[in-house]
Amino acid sequence: MKQNRTYPKIILTRKAENSIQSGHPWVYNTEILKIEGAYENGALVDVFSIREKYLGTGFINDHSKIRIRLISRSANDVFDEAFFERRLRHAWEYRKTVMGDDVSCCRIIFGEADLFPGLTVDRFNNILVAQTLSLGMEKLKPVLFPLLCKILKEDGQNINGVYERNDVAIRELEGMQQNKSFFPIAGLETPQTTQTTITENGIEYAVDFENGQKTGFFLDQKYNRQAVAKISRGKRVLDCFTHTGSFALNAAKGGAEHVHAVDISADAVAMAEENAKRNQLQEKMSFQTANVFDLLPQMPMGKKDGYDLIVLDPPAFTKSRQTVDHAMKGYKEINLRAMKLLPRGGYLATCSCSHFMTEELFRSMLRSAAFDAQVSLSQIEARQQSPDHPILWSVPETNYLKFYIFQIT
Repeated sequence: MKQNRTYPKIILTRKAENSIQSGHPWVYNTEILKIEGAYENGALVDVFSIREKYLGTGFINDHSKIRIRLISRSANDVFDEAFFERRLRHAWEYRKTVMGDDVSCCRIIFGEADLFPGLTVDRFNNILVAQTLSLGMEKLKPVLFPLLCKILKEDGQNINGVYERNDVAIRELEGMQQNKSFFPIAGLETPQTTQTTITENGIEYAVDFENGQKTGFFLDQKYNRQAVAKISRGKRVLDCFTHTGSFALNAAKGGAEHVHAVDISADAVAMAEENAKRNQLQEKMSFQTANVFDLLPQMPMGKKDGYDLIVLDPPAFTKSRQTVDHAMKGYKEINLRAMKLLPRGGYLATCSCSHFMTEELFRSMLRSAAFDAQVSLSQIEARQQSPDHPILWSVPETNYLKFYIFQIT
């Protein structure tokens, strides 16, 4: 039986009804037929079918193309502090289960996959870094962040602060301002630094969570880095788009003969060099600030002077469906170049982190690149993001990372 609630009532199109019943949590502007009742942006509303069937409850925002983001499909849910605490505890228990000893650096909240639409929370040892991209979650921050700190503390986890990385333009499309700062939590003194250290796969990293990309470090490739380390022994490795050196460091620790790490950002390369020294791996590593698209055509081909393992971990070349064709050309260019550089029997680790570049499109691009390079690909592994970034089959947007390891034959 539905609780006696006073949320505004939104009537949806049949298309939206079908989407929600299939498990997708978004309602777009064009899918709303009728609104009954007044509301403030960021408030909860109930959504119904044309036939007056209750479909769910979510946050509404007139500024956003995604007009409503559902958080529940149960008419009996009461959205009080206890409700959100249960959700947070479920997310944390899930991470402990799937990550085991790796919970000191992992993604604790992954937006829609954890039923917190538009909210990301990454843990870097003693610091939580949050990114809030929906107005509903923005208004809930004073409830959610202290609750999450309390839950972790009760579980013996030492958290010194919550830092907000809200320096992304999409917030303005949602009617919010950009900002970067520590979020005040009662009982926690604001840290005096915006850097911390983490240990992942036995490698220690400095994490600049104020200025680093995204939230400061890419946690989703954790176990893919292990897979690269496994095949690196005795090999000469080229790590393209190295960022702060994570794949390069795993390859070096895995026993590579030598690793050359390249990134277009001088600051990222400096951080990668610092991480190499931190782990006493600098003797078998070299670093270069360069545009990979310019560098690959200049690289020597063949076993004697070249590389026998190349890692391609580029940033997302597309963030919309409109630019997928352009992105395909970029992905093909670097993969084609890498395939030509590698000798027969060499290895290629390649990936895409854009959900718009679907697995089918990515595989098609790889086939085309291999054909043009006149090589065959022998698949060793096909991988995805680490399990702290869970994939909801009903929400394709949560399935974004494609990662393959091939031998060139």
